Amino acid sequence: MNDEDAVADATAGRRDPALRVMLLPRDTNGAGTIFGGVILSQLDLAGAVAARKHAPTKRFVTVAMREVVFVQPVFVGDLVSFYATTVRVGRTSITVKVEVEAERAHSPGPPVRVTEAEVVYVAVDEEGRKVAIEA
Repeated sequence: MNDEDAVADATAGRRDPALRVMLLPRDTNGAGTIFGGVILSQLDLAGAVAARKHAPTKRFVTVAMREVVFVQPVFVGDLVSFYATTVRVGRTSITVKVEVEAERAHSPGPPVRVTEAEVVYVAVDEEGRKVAIEA
């Protein structure tokens, strides 16, 4: 086994989050759980991180977020991870799937799935007109 094989073996099957955050009391709603909008904002940021990897010099805007269903609440102190996977790269757009999991602050155990969504980003110029990703 050479050094390159060792690196490949060490990372095989590992998912690295695009973003990890610990949510705070300022992020809560009246029920004491984290606002869905806070999660959506972070989900959008995580997807943008993945889009930027494909075209670091391009400016992207969000044009669609497909079917977001919250299946578990998020609580203050939970460590929330956003895993981003590129689904499609088109001429002017990139579609990214973002999966969201929470590690509970007050009841350790495996992470729980919170939500997921596909987010579509379009590359734009300074005037907001679509531009090709690969120029």
